Amino acid sequence: MKVVIITDQHFGMRKGSQDFHDYMRKFYEEVFFPFLDKNKINTVLDLGDTFDNRKAIDFWSLDWAKKNYYDLLSDRGIKVYTVVGNHTAYYKNTLGINAINLLLQEYENVHLIEKPETLNIGGLDICFIPWICVENETETYDVISNTKANICMGHLELSGFEAHQGYYMDHGMNREVFSKFKKVFTGHFHHRSHSENIYYLGNPYQMYWNDYGDVRGFHLFDTETTKLKFIKNPYNMFAKIYYDDTIVDPDTIDETECNNKFVKLIVEKRTNYYAYDNLVERLYQTGVHDLKIIDNTQEEINPTGDIEVEGTLSFLENYIEEIDYEDKDTLKSIIGSIYSESLQLE
Repeated sequence: MKVVIITDQHFGMRKGSQDFHDYMRKFYEEVFFPFLDKNKINTVLDLGDTFDNRKAIDFWSLDWAKKNYYDLLSDRGIKVYTVVGNHTAYYKNTLGINAINLLLQEYENVHLIEKPETLNIGGLDICFIPWICVENETETYDVISNTKANICMGHLELSGFEAHQGYYMDHGMNREVFSKFKKVFTGHFHHRSHSENIYYLGNPYQMYWNDYGDVRGFHLFDTETTKLKFIKNPYNMFAKIYYDDTIVDPDTIDETECNNKFVKLIVEKRTNYYAYDNLVERLYQTGVHDLKIIDNTQEEINPTGDIEVEGTLSFLENYIEEIDYEDKDTLKSIIGSIYSESLQLE
């Protein structure tokens, strides 16, 4: 039996951004559901963080998720096994209150996994592990020790793996806890990676600038062979243009490739100001969501310390807004305090 595995969909992401949900809809309409139909898939395994905000979801985002995902699965008679992730649990120490249980009760095809358990999927025993917290930690270890399953799937935070490109987690559970399993497939980290028996599957689409250039998608899993096949999402949300008109004629740059994307124009060398201005105008006219121009041809002028402080803090806060982090306000406060203290050092 072949089933589809998808994880970390984060419905409602970026505060319910219309632009990002249009991008997500394109993936579901043109990639995900056509694949399910073509391959006659009747089971989807969702490995957590189906919704983005653990505290709340706006009505528009919930309606979007139902119309563009859950209704379409239900209409096709597709069974969905959904693991509770850290973003779908209201509290950090218990999974008792979670978005799946509260928001999706009308869907009889959705099976909620809020406790560690072993289920038989297509003739294969799979040990499912939702987000591990204080309340379920002991139970989770007991289930792992006693299960006869050779395959484990869950929403795990394991130390030593790449959370996103270039950033490795230095905390989390020891991977040896899962050494008994032949293969462990997990969500949580959005970057795809594989080491020994552990497979981080990555999420289906780009969400932040640190996802730029990182290939995303979902997986086809064969319960008979336990083989995994990656299905690529061909659509990107972020684009970079490196501008040097001594190397590339600006008139040959195809601005239409930036349509409906967040774009950074990085200016390395500019000799033809007319051609440069023309390219910028074309980018705006083609319909970019946002255009950031990074001009590396100018020397940074810093006449007063006040300007430097304001610019640096603004830069750091803007960066925090672009990354995948749950409590951004707290992080901004910590960064601001650290920076203020650093100004007092000689």
